[in-house]
Amino acid sequence: MLGLPSAGAGAWTLWTCLVMLVTMIVMTLSGWMLLEAYKRYDIRVSFDTVTHDMFGSGANLINNLAVYFVGGILLYAYITTAGMILPPLIGLNSKVSSILFVLIFGAFVWHSTRAVDRISVVLIIFMALSFIFSIFGLAKNINLPMLFDSGSKHPSYAPYALAMFPVALASFGYHHSAASMRAYYGEERKASRAILGGTLITLVFYIVWIVSIFGNMPREQFAPVIAAGGDLDVLLPALSSVIQSENVNHAIRAFSMAAILSSFIGVGLGVFDFLADFFKFKNDAAGRTKSWLATFIPPLVLSLLFPTGFLIAIGYAGAVATIWTCIMPALLVRESRRRGHEGFTAPGGTFMVAFVFLFGIAVAVLHILNMMGKLPIYSG
Repeated sequence: MLGLPSAGAGAWTLWTCLVMLVTMIVMTLSGWMLLEAYKRYDIRVSFDTVTHDMFGSGANLINNLAVYFVGGILLYAYITTAGMILPPLIGLNSKVSSILFVLIFGAFVWHSTRAVDRISVVLIIFMALSFIFSIFGLAKNINLPMLFDSGSKHPSYAPYALAMFPVALASFGYHHSAASMRAYYGEERKASRAILGGTLITLVFYIVWIVSIFGNMPREQFAPVIAAGGDLDVLLPALSSVIQSENVNHAIRAFSMAAILSSFIGVGLGVFDFLADFFKFKNDAAGRTKSWLATFIPPLVLSLLFPTGFLIAIGYAGAVATIWTCIMPALLVRESRRRGHEGFTAPGGTFMVAFVFLFGIAVAVLHILNMMGKLPIYSG
């Protein structure tokens, strides 16, 4: 969420919102496809067991590497960003702040899914309050000509939308938690409703956030933020320079911290459960400790060694995530349907399976083209 304004600055308001809507629809459907594929298996299984059973060890290895890479790189991005935001609040340097962040909030993941559920409710309430306060402060000052970039010297928007798709995909990348939700609710239909509700709420938050930021910060002022990699330690000061209210600035920082924390524990839970299934760690104190170490220590070490590149990391996550958020769900559900159609079934039939698969391929290709400098990047 925090990287979306920088990622969408070139595409600006309408194209950015359209990219988010299309991505949300595809990612909801692909999550439902995973639930359909999981329905034949024990309630606690994850990608590892299902993919290995359907496609063998080769495809399973590729999928497992992709799942862990994306989960790890997202955790790295959240830990790094927390290390940027926390120091002014707690008076410690960024590295110590990052370590404390992982130890304290990673403990909820170690404890249980229920603990994550409870703290997530608290965080969502806090996010909602800080979001409302900050958005109210921003919304009352929205400049409509600025929001729609009237009179811009650079009126082209659509070409810049292409490079945004990997970031948008990563913004809806909950799929590593689909198995956790299925286990929590005990069956697929309740989990599918939770997925739909979650993606809809997230989409609304994203669009309101984007509109509020773009309506207050001129498009050309994003150029130095993008040049700096889109990191929050550049974006937040840039926002502060155009928002003439300390209270609103404080609310935005509080919301940013809550958003990072809720994402951190959500992604952490999905990776935790995935690794527990992959390594067959027991669900006792010793087993959960092993899962916790495998989940959080590698991204923490990377964050301490390479504390930059928030938006770049999210882009890589989005590109690789296409494997297990679009490509593999489509293949798994196709194989599952070949074996029978009993129980929960994702809508859309064969056409939607093909569309989700091709969408994943397209997003991965777009990211490769962007890395090669073949896509337009907004520079003011």
